[in-house]
Amino acid sequence: MKITFLGTGCMVPTKERNHPGIFVKQKTQGILLDCGENIQRQLKIAGIKNNKITKIFISHWHGDHSLGLPGLLNSMSRFEYNGTLEIYGPKGTKKFYEHMNKSFESTVDVEVKITEIEEGIAYEDDELKIIVLPLEHGVPTIGIRIEEKDRLRINNVKAKKLGLEEGPLMGQLQQGKDIVLKGKKIKHKDVTYIVEGIKIAYISDTVFCKNTLAIAKNVDLLIAESTFESSLEEKAEEYKHMTAQQAATVANKANVKQLVLTHFSQRYKDITVVLDDAKQVFDNTIAAKDFMKIKL
Repeated sequence: MKITFLGTGCMVPTKERNHPGIFVKQKTQGILLDCGENIQRQLKIAGIKNNKITKIFISHWHGDHSLGLPGLLNSMSRFEYNGTLEIYGPKGTKKFYEHMNKSFESTVDVEVKITEIEEGIAYEDDELKIIVLPLEHGVPTIGIRIEEKDRLRINNVKAKKLGLEEGPLMGQLQQGKDIVLKGKKIKHKDVTYIVEGIKIAYISDTVFCKNTLAIAKNVDLLIAESTFESSLEEKAEEYKHMTAQQAATVANKANVKQLVLTHFSQRYKDITVVLDDAKQVFDNTIAAKDFMKIKL
């Protein structure tokens, strides 16, 4: 997976930080997590073409997470987006999408499929599963977990000893099927090994709650909002956000490998205070910045 941070700011953007948006590339899938204002320009700067987006997940319909959608869809229409764009979001997504389209004279010619989901498997194919769980932010909000499925790989040393060569039989073994070679049965488990799929989680605006732990459990990378540092915990609670230490607590308790903080309040000219706040609880933490890329 390749993750590109398109916007790492909060409700008020700054010169350095756009409204929220994260692009996740996984083989044939291009998944946009939230669609803040100005997102299409951020995509262009990052070198990501609109037609690479196959799915958009709106965590919730506050403006800083969704106002980039009208412009993005118009650009997609202009440049003849192929296929069906899948848009996922919490309860109310269909209503908000319809209202949005009625607010502009321009016509969206992109074929769009809207899915409202608050809990469960939003999407699944042979290689990927995307799960959402409800969070607590005062409006319907979802956390998003993207999982590559475990896959089988050939042990080349064992395969060579058995006289196996590249071809259909190798493919069948990687699919978990036993084969027959020169009259001899070869079990897939004897020549393959399991490669665990990459798992990432995205926790947008929310207070610390049980589903923050569930969505993050054992992931390789947790991307979590950390609007405030812990000295402003009362303000965070008032606006239903997490502090950096709370995000780090999630990472610690959920057995996360790495934590990336994002969604920073515009009050922080220097994000070091937020990062240091989190590192008191979970050391393997970094602070996201616009156009930062992570490859897993």
